[in-house]
Amino acid sequence: MDDVIIGLEVHVQLNKLKTKLFCSCPLNYHESEPNTHVCPVCLGLPGAMPVVNKEAVKAAIKVALALNAEVQPFTVFDRKNYFYPDLPKGFQISQYDKPLALGGYVTIETEEGEKKITLKRIHMEEDPGKLVYKGSITTAKYCLIDYNRSGAPLLEIVTEPVISSPKEARLFLNKLRMILEYLDVFDGSLEGAMRVDANVSIKGGGRVEIKNISSFKGVERALTYEIARQRNLIRMGRAVKRETRHYDEVNNITVSLRSKEEEHDYRYFPEPDLVPVYTAELLEEVKGTLPEMPEEKRERLKREYGIGDNFAKVLILDKVMADYFEEVAKEIDPRLSASWIVDVLRGELNYRGKDFRFAYEIFKPKEFAKLLKYLKKGMITEKGAVEVIRTKLDHGGDVDDIIKSKGLFAISREEVEKICREVVESCKKAVEDYRSGKKQALDYLVGQVMKRTRGKADPAETAKIIKSLIES
Repeated sequence: MDDVIIGLEVHVQLNKLKTKLFCSCPLNYHESEPNTHVCPVCLGLPGAMPVVNKEAVKAAIKVALALNAEVQPFTVFDRKNYFYPDLPKGFQISQYDKPLALGGYVTIETEEGEKKITLKRIHMEEDPGKLVYKGSITTAKYCLIDYNRSGAPLLEIVTEPVISSPKEARLFLNKLRMILEYLDVFDGSLEGAMRVDANVSIKGGGRVEIKNISSFKGVERALTYEIARQRNLIRMGRAVKRETRHYDEVNNITVSLRSKEEEHDYRYFPEPDLVPVYTAELLEEVKGTLPEMPEEKRERLKREYGIGDNFAKVLILDKVMADYFEEVAKEIDPRLSASWIVDVLRGELNYRGKDFRFAYEIFKPKEFAKLLKYLKKGMITEKGAVEVIRTKLDHGGDVDDIIKSKGLFAISREEVEKICREVVESCKKAVEDYRSGKKQALDYLVGQVMKRTRGKADPAETAKIIKSLIES
């Protein structure tokens, strides 16, 4: 899509902080009744005075450093004036010409190789309230407003218009979320944690902004639809007008909201109730707190545990999964651990709509390591181990109790060999078929052994024993 120009404005809520950006209202409002985490400051009542949350500024600086941006010597808060029901003051405290940080980049891996998505700026602002529609935005007869979110600390991360496809946009957002979760300033699982405004145009046409997309899949779908819509307009000889649109997730379309605002429409001016924030002292304080970042962890896992790049690349996608792996790998062979965590446990969690936080609660790393030890010693088959994992994730329980109650401990090699002999002696036609070149006959013989052992024998080992008996 060489003619497609995409830029993203990503609104990241620093939701691991305790309080809002300009007041002491708690941020843990997500499970609360509407309008219960509010005060005169975040409601914008006359005479209320904002005070900057120092921890929010430090968290923002940490993000800027991790994104390779240049933190500015001082930053200024401004009033961004516009009228909307979720903005009780009639303006939003944001930043304009003196943002917190400039530049930066995020590297993504595309099918064509690595690509740097360059950033324009990173600035701080307060979150508005939340509009709650009964039904769709296009069909609802009214909306309700919940101001619990009003005043929550936001970072707006603005990319340069260098993204050239909806897929690239999603790759960028996935990588950005991963970095933010490593920094421990953001929990992406919470509602409203990351929202995206996407700007898209076809070269030569007007730029359209799609507002407040709440999911990465939604961003990709909204951009795909909007690109097709703009191409159709151009094909019909009609102009693509500059406007703001809304993405309707139910119908997978974008709908027009209003004409696109220009910067001068917001009438920015410095917030008179807040002084400039000088960052030098905070910057030095934050520099020493940066954790190990995803690419550093990837190289360390390969070096320290001897696992392949493919496993390391998947493990770092989720910091909790990487931590889980390291705890298991300290108890049992790291390569075996990586294989079973990435290929089996991760798949079973995804199937159930769960993540590794759930695994930590229901299937402790030491328990998982115990299961892998049984597997490595041949005390349980791969099939049996998978059954234990599924049972544990669905019903909990102790690993040993599950294995005993389901009779999953593998039988001895001597007993397997005895049963293999019985099968070879009793299934003479299948043996002759195998000798005459019908390789599928071996599968039948292995199946007979598995049937008699109730799945306790290892299929690969059983096949070797049967072949040895037939050939001898």
